Parts: sequence; structure tokens; C-alpha cells
Amino acid sequence: MNHDHDHNTQHTRQAFLNSPLQRWGAATAVVALLSLGYYWMTKPELATHPVMAQPIVQGQQLRFPAGHPQLALLGTTAAEAAQSVTMDLPAHLVWNEERTQRIYPAFAGRVVQLHADVGQNVKAGQVLASLASPDFGAAQADTAKALADALLTERALTRQQTLFDAGIVSRKDLEQAQADASRAQAEVSRAQARTRMYGSGNLVNQQLGLSATVSGVVVERNLSAGLEVRPDQGGPGNPALFVVTDPSSLWVLIDARESDVASLKPGTKIALVLPSFPGQKFEATIAATGDFIDPTSRTIKVRAVIDNHQRLLKAEMLGTARIERQLAAGVLVPASAVQLQGTEHWAYVQTGPGVFEPRRIKLGYEGLQEVLVIEGIKANEQVVKENNLLLAREFRNAEDQAKPHTSSGDSRTEPK
Repeated sequence: MNHDHDHNTQHTRQAFLNSPLQRWGAATAVVALLSLGYYWMTKPELATHPVMAQPIVQGQQLRFPAGHPQLALLGTTAAEAAQSVTMDLPAHLVWNEERTQRIYPAFAGRVVQLHADVGQNVKAGQVLASLASPDFGAAQADTAKALADALLTERALTRQQTLFDAGIVSRKDLEQAQADASRAQAEVSRAQARTRMYGSGNLVNQQLGLSATVSGVVVERNLSAGLEVRPDQGGPGNPALFVVTDPSSLWVLIDARESDVASLKPGTKIALVLPSFPGQKFEATIAATGDFIDPTSRTIKVRAVIDNHQRLLKAEMLGTARIERQLAAGVLVPASAVQLQGTEHWAYVQTGPGVFEPRRIKLGYEGLQEVLVIEGIKANEQVVKENNLLLAREFRNAEDQAKPHTSSGDSRTEPK
């Protein structure tokens, strides 16, 4: 009976496979089983990948394994022995005060006429504006009165001299007359000096002229006809009525640091670079250096003189003063290689393939593109100039990994 059952089973299987549809389905099932088996054999979660070795800290150094991908990101450059360095210092142009006059009102009055305007060339002694000033008229009257008193005392002295020679008056009376005449003449000199300073003679006309005492160009005018002016409107913080200057010479005011002053002695040539004139340099000569440090900016004021006969430069232009500073020691590295941690400067030096060491450094000069290192780095050492923040992070990560295996007495000093 078992033989009949096996025969029926084989007959059923054979009949199933003899049908085309059934044969296709069986083939599909076989392919599916084979694909499922291949998937489980190559499943990504089950595949084994090698683990990339991480950087480690040894002593004061961070060591990367050979071929680590981050090594390609850590650009380095050789520190160069410095013979000189170009210092870039902020500067701006102002009028040459040795050739400039700022005119303020000496007496109260009203502007009655203008004789000059901005851009006009004027000569020394030329009247720029006329004011009607009762106060100046009073000064003129004082001069006239002093002249009258002086004439009277001179006549009295002449009479006393005649009487003394005739023996009629005493020497004491003659000496008193001489003293009165001297005092009257001194008052005349004082009164005339005051009025002549403002262009007036002995007339009393209340006409005050605002005159230039230097030859140059009117570069500023802050008054108009009919304006009332007063002496208390003058001085620092108040605009001058007129500013006359010789624009063919300008001053360059430079903000220098204390460490830069040794290179900024009078007579030193500097190059002035201005954004308004790209690619051009203007030569100036240092004339004076300040003797104190500005408490606000912590800089020292340095003044240079620049020739401006072509009238290309204008007052209040901002620029950069470039000065070549000779060095006795130190190396130059890119400014991007330096990190500031608190009050200390640090840099990373590559001491071997994949080996980096933090260095505490001392700077002698900080420029926008490069800095002068006078302590901590030697010439030709490879300094990390790119992605040093990435390197600092790897240091921290390596230290965190090494903490369970590091003795408590280990004291590291590299930047965090």
C-alpha cells in the first residue's frame, strides 16, 4: 500500500511540473530562494569593515595614524627667518597745521559782507569778511582816546620842561610829567596793537575785517551775510568761521603701538596706501612722534608730512601707513597659524609625519597677513596654517579618550 502512495505522490509531482505555468512558478521560487540567501550572506549590517585608527596623545604631542584623512586638511608652512617685516598701521590725512589758519570771531558783531568763498585762493592779509561790531568800535574808541591823552601829556611835559629850565618848578614836578607822558604812550601802544591786529587804524567805524594771516586756499566757510557771531563761539569744539590752508602739504596721522615706535623716528620714510588709489603708493616722511600713550586706544600718535602739489590727496582720507621694520631675531608665520587662548598665543608645529605639537609663543608684531614670532618657534619648523581649530578639537578628543589610562599627575598645557 505504501508503494501505491509513493507512486501517486510521484505522479502528482510529475503532473505539476509538466504544466508550463507550474514550471515557471517553480523556477521563480528557486530564484527567490537563491536571492534571499545571497542577501543574508551580503547584508550591510553583517558585513565586516575595518575601524579607522584615531589620533592619540603621547606626551605633549598628537600622533595621527598613517593615511588618516584629516592629515590632508592640516596645511603647513615653514617658518621663515625674519630680516625685516612690513608694518601696516592705520592712518588718516589732515591739514598741515603749520600752514593752516582757523579764523574765529574776536568781537561780537554781524556779518555785513563776504569777500571769499570755499576754493578761492587768498593771500596773507586779505580780508575774507566784514563785520559790523560795536564792541570793536569801543576798542577803536579806546585807541583814539589813548592818542588824545598821549598828546595832552606830551604838551604838559613840554611846559614842565620849559618851567624847570627857568627854575620855576621843581625837578619832582618835571619827573611827574615825564611819568604821565610815558604811561599815556604805553596805553597808545596797547590800544593800537589791539586794533591793528584786526586791520583797523585810528578811525572809529566799527568795521571789523576777518583777515587771513597765511596764503592758501579757503577750504571751509561757516558763515553767511547777516549772521551774528560772538567770541564765545570760538575755540575747540566749535567750527571756525573760515579755514585757510596750503593744501600742497598735508599731515599723515598714524596710530602706532608701543612696540612700533622704535621704527618710527623722525626722518623715516613711509609708504601711504589709500583705498581711493588702488595700486599706488605715496611717500611721506615722519616729522614727530608723540611722548604719551592714548589711554583710550592705547596707541601713540605719529605725524608724517606728505607732498601734495598735484592736489590728489584730500584731508580726512583714511589709509594705511606701511613701514619697513628691520629685525634682529624672530620668524615670520601666517597670521592664521596663531590662536589666542586667554592672554596667551599658541601655534601648532608639525615635528614629524602626522605628529603635531602645541607651542606657547611670544609675538613681536601682529599684521593682517603675517606675524612675527620672537619666542617658541624656530626657523624652518613646519607650522600649521590651516584648520588649526580642527587640530585643537582632535587634541581634546584624544585627551578625553586617554583620560581613563592617564595618571592623575599628568599636567598638560596645550590650548583647549
